[in-house]
Amino acid sequence: MALPLLMIVIGLVVLVWSADIFVEGAAAIARFLGMSPLLIGMVVIGFGTSAPELTVSALSAWQGNPGIALGNAYGSNITNIALILGAVALISPIVVHSQIVKKELPVLMGVTVFAFGQIYDGALSRTDALLELAVFAGVMTWMVRQSLKQKADVLADEVAEELEEHTMSFAQATIWLVSGLLLLMISSRLLVWGAVTIAQNLGVSDLIIGLTIVAIGTSLPELASSIAAARKGEHDLALGNIIGSNLFNTLAVVGLAGAIQPMSIPVEIVNRDWPLMALLTASLFALGYAGKREQGRINRVEGGILLAVYTAYTLYLINTVVSA
Repeated sequence: MALPLLMIVIGLVVLVWSADIFVEGAAAIARFLGMSPLLIGMVVIGFGTSAPELTVSALSAWQGNPGIALGNAYGSNITNIALILGAVALISPIVVHSQIVKKELPVLMGVTVFAFGQIYDGALSRTDALLELAVFAGVMTWMVRQSLKQKADVLADEVAEELEEHTMSFAQATIWLVSGLLLLMISSRLLVWGAVTIAQNLGVSDLIIGLTIVAIGTSLPELASSIAAARKGEHDLALGNIIGSNLFNTLAVVGLAGAIQPMSIPVEIVNRDWPLMALLTASLFALGYAGKREQGRINRVEGGILLAVYTAYTLYLINTVVSA
């Protein structure tokens, strides 16, 4: 048990570190290629912060561990909203100014409902997975077009400020990008092996491991970047990170895993995990979109409620393991 646990710890540490290297390298290369700060924030950084979920879920599906692949994706979405945004709102209430972020919120809600249509029958076929990837491509195309129409936006300014703090040559950026990608794959392999071994030794499903240990670990890049953005008052960047990550997880991560290996859907995901994810997404939409109000807002009380929901959910999962 000690060796698998050590591999999980090492895997998570290297996973988070390599994701950071990968994002900085990719963002720097994007700047050299002339991409706008808004596009870098939405596409490059959004992809990069979800790289841990993507590599872990893809590898899990390849090795025949669908519970970890699905638990990682949906568990990360729950963690992103309830734990990360809850913690960020306690540090500094989140005020939404960006029109881009507000447009993404209803899209995220729609994508969450769409995802249920692919899993409600208890199976994710390769056709379902490819459809999710196609929808993801369509959503990304729409988001890019929307950003091109938006000449000035708060999110673009916040991303530009972040990029100015990290300058490197094209050669260094390439090295960071390639090194980060290699380390992501190596650390993912260590993490998945450790998680599967512990699940087998404890006699629990790999879904529970995916929803808890793996989901929290792969969400650490979002936690770090969102807290850092909140401390600087860059609320739109913090919320944008979470929305982009959840879109990516719901469509690209699950879609790629299913395309690699069609899988059966545990009934717990349909009856327990997706409903909670949908409820949290609906609450995020209600709080952040604001409707006719000028600004959406997640205050400290609402952040505390989100954290309480995450704590109750995690304790419930732990109780199912103890009772098994």
